[in-house]
Amino acid sequence: MNKMHNLTFLLLGFSDIRELQILHFFVFLALYMTAIIGNLLIVAAIVLDHHLHTPMYFFLLNLAMLDVGTISVMVPKSMAISLLNSRYISYFGCVAQVFFLYLFGTSDFALLTIMAHDRYVAICNPLHYETIMHKGACIQMVAIGWIVGLLAAILHAGSTFANTFCSNAVNQFFCEIPKLLKLSCSDFYLVEVGLLVLTFSIGTGCFIFIIITYMQIFSAVLRIPSVQGQKKLLSTCLPHLTVVSVLIFTGIFAYAKPPNDASFDLDIAFAGIYTIIPPTLNPFIYSIRNKEIKTALWKLLDLGPSKTQFRVL
Repeated sequence: MNKMHNLTFLLLGFSDIRELQILHFFVFLALYMTAIIGNLLIVAAIVLDHHLHTPMYFFLLNLAMLDVGTISVMVPKSMAISLLNSRYISYFGCVAQVFFLYLFGTSDFALLTIMAHDRYVAICNPLHYETIMHKGACIQMVAIGWIVGLLAAILHAGSTFANTFCSNAVNQFFCEIPKLLKLSCSDFYLVEVGLLVLTFSIGTGCFIFIIITYMQIFSAVLRIPSVQGQKKLLSTCLPHLTVVSVLIFTGIFAYAKPPNDASFDLDIAFAGIYTIIPPTLNPFIYSIRNKEIKTALWKLLDLGPSKTQFRVL
């Protein structure tokens, strides 16, 4: 099948049984609304509470917006597939999924790397924190994260859809690049394979940077004589470290399993875990142990009296 702009792709559904399709729709709807509401509450709390206008919460605000974008790329279309019992997605719809998945996903991981650097400066070099992490520097770092995501999105989407496709049946519930490359009938797919290897290598480098950064942070915290001081500093790091861990382990869970062309059901289940769980859990991770976020949310929702603000590094 030659690649044409009027080409449509056929995505996998979670089930052919109508009752299970409806169940899938409502389960995904509940998860989607939980993720959207949770992340938008984080955004609103940070924007409206001037006590949270600090570098750490500025990065968290951007992370929440990226999570909204990430989960919105695939879940609404998957719900529509189950509700309407139609598995087709247009050529440009597939391009859009690939583009925005890499835009939000790459920017998300870049931002998590930046947040690790922020915690390092706050704990290991606190006297120069305001000088290093000033407003202009924070905006520049976030902009770089978005630009990196944009470049990754353009390169991956461009090289993927420069291929000629001999089939339109994508063995996934969204347009995933490895599944699309299996449909290619040209050698140009090797360019995208190279880009995927490069992206994976850069991601691995960022992960190693985060690990080394936290080794230095924990070393600095352990030198603090006060146990209470240690707990206070660690409480500012644990949410970020938990978010990174959830993202990494769900990714490993999805892609490190042995390849099996017959395990389509497992593929879409694992991909669902990888794409839905992190953006759904992140608002809860950041609000459970963070007193400032909880106080801001209480004020935003009028769930309690205004509390004394706890300043967090």
